[in-house]
Amino acid sequence: MGEVKPYLAVVLMQFIYAVMTLLTKAVFNQGMNSFVFIFYRQMLGTVILVPLAFIFERKSAVPLSFMTFLKIFVLSFIGLTLTLNIYSIALVYTSATLGAAFVNCLPASTFFLAVILRMEKVNIKTESGIAKIGSVLLCIGGVVILALYKGPHLGTLHHLLSGNHHHIHHLSSRGQKWILGSLLFFLAVITWSFWLVIQAQFLKSYPSKLYFTSLQILSSAIQSFFVAIAFERDFQQWKLGWDMRLLTVVYTGILVNGVVYNLQAWVIEKRGPVFSIIWNPLSFVMATTGSILLLGEPLHLGSVLGGIMLVLSLYSVLWGKSKDGVSHQKSLMLPVKAPNQCGVVGDAKISEPSCDAQSQQL
Repeated sequence: MGEVKPYLAVVLMQFIYAVMTLLTKAVFNQGMNSFVFIFYRQMLGTVILVPLAFIFERKSAVPLSFMTFLKIFVLSFIGLTLTLNIYSIALVYTSATLGAAFVNCLPASTFFLAVILRMEKVNIKTESGIAKIGSVLLCIGGVVILALYKGPHLGTLHHLLSGNHHHIHHLSSRGQKWILGSLLFFLAVITWSFWLVIQAQFLKSYPSKLYFTSLQILSSAIQSFFVAIAFERDFQQWKLGWDMRLLTVVYTGILVNGVVYNLQAWVIEKRGPVFSIIWNPLSFVMATTGSILLLGEPLHLGSVLGGIMLVLSLYSVLWGKSKDGVSHQKSLMLPVKAPNQCGVVGDAKISEPSCDAQSQQL
């Protein structure tokens, strides 16, 4: 049973993500303001995570200086407030299928930014280097197809989660905003990738992960409130009744910010980060199926082809990273015949930073 638990955990995580995308798209179709939704989501996440951080890391947390908090505040704006709001606007303009598909582009875009920032090296003469470059090209190709090519209409079924005139109007105006929404999705992936790259470096100096996460969500809740109040002054849009809006806010705040956070940490501890990432396409399949059956969204050939290219982009960069790992293991097993300026300890060569730059893991 112990071997099965990680598989059950990642499937549950992908299911939670897929349902989150579908519910979010449904309330947007019903007219809920995306900025208000993000504020409520971050506020509820703050209510959950801040007490947990205080309970579990109150004694072990690294002291927080003003400059450190300021960096966390800025990082939160880029990776949470800006990214989530851009992603939500794109979801309003496009579909749940497209939103789930773009997540698979994240590893390739993160690798690309890491190379630009000189945190990752790539050798185009090796199989791993070719795979990584190919992943970036597949990602760009998938984005272009999703944005510019719809192709034949593969069918639409009666929707169950949203059935008002706003949804009908949304479908009729989809063609005008589809390209803009696709570009916004891509921009959200870029800002998300930048956040991941910078966050990995920041955690080296501030390793209190739970405090760091809760402070980011708290900062994002404050930022999201001012963004929402700037774009939505109608008090009726801020009301939450006993309806799908409240359900979606509670679902994303508790299950996504609470349950998935802990499941993610547990899976990474048990099986490593790659094991969690390779299951990302599952949420794309679930969201696509749900968008057709529950939301009545039309499925086009372009969305399928573009989504497949983004999935291939994901597996390409992961394959390249795995080849790097194999090459590294083989290099450790090779005997060293003579010492050099990098130094030798026993049969293993010890490389200084000047000899081999460390690669930033995705």
